[in-house]
Amino acid sequence: MKFEMQSMVLGMVGTNCYLLINTQTRETVIFDPGDEGERIARYMEREGLKPAAILLTHGHFDHIMGVPALVSKYGLPVYVHEEEAALMADPAQNACAMIGASVSLKADRLIKDNDVLTLAGAAIRVLYTPGHTKGGVSYYIEDIHAVVCGDTLFEGSVGRTDLPTGSMGTLIRSIREKLFVLDDDVTVLPGHGGQTTIGWEKQHNPFVN
Repeated sequence: MKFEMQSMVLGMVGTNCYLLINTQTRETVIFDPGDEGERIARYMEREGLKPAAILLTHGHFDHIMGVPALVSKYGLPVYVHEEEAALMADPAQNACAMIGASVSLKADRLIKDNDVLTLAGAAIRVLYTPGHTKGGVSYYIEDIHAVVCGDTLFEGSVGRTDLPTGSMGTLIRSIREKLFVLDDDVTVLPGHGGQTTIGWEKQHNPFVN
């Protein structure tokens, strides 16, 4: 297979960071480096990976705290949805106060629904899936038949909506209209916890059914 996906569990709340690797060129797209940017960099150096870009599903602190170290080391472009830029930059909204920190980040590339990003040789389609936050997105990668969905959909659960810009009604609509229309065998790669599939969630997720 030309592409493989690896994952790392980072930070105090166990955020899943995903690495989409082109096995031929070693170019790598980093999804949600939630913390421990230096650890991610060390791993990439050890494995001979060539970082290409950082893609964020949303702007909460536990999905972005590893960004500064990676940008400093590699000069990577950071992608986020156009509706999420303000939240990511505002410590009052990005939930960093929960850990007594102050985090503010600026994106380099603002993306929107149905954009197709060609990175590391892969076509990555942006699915606008607001609800957990106003500018939350998922990334569908057809080459590996998987979707990186951040804190929108979990195994048997869904993301919380009690933080700034969250909406449960919007979240459920996003899951039904943007994720559940994908093939049943698409692998769901969530922001926390274990992997699942679209088909399993359609049958068993109590929040959406």
